[in-house]
Amino acid sequence: MDAPPSFAATLFRWPGKGGWTFAPVPEAHAPPVVAAWGRTPVIATVDGRDYETSVWRDKVHGCLLPVPKAVRGAKGDGDQVEVRLRPRVEAAR
Repeated sequence: MDAPPSFAATLFRWPGKGGWTFAPVPEAHAPPVVAAWGRTPVIATVDGRDYETSVWRDKVHGCLLPVPKAVRGAKGDGDQVEVRLRPRVEAAR
């Protein structure tokens, strides 16, 4: 199976104390909503580091990928990262 296409994203920090850092996902790369609250479970690769998470929809910013400090390292608000998204199938509960 071929790897999904990658895209460049500029990180931004949600305002406020404890704000998360996100990579906006272009519409062309946004997976369909498959779970509650407009989220989609994915396996994300950011700058070559894989992790399991979900992308979320926001009325202002569109599709957003949370990028934790453990994945982004020293990068933060305004820095560019390379991203790939693959669907993640969750086990039925």
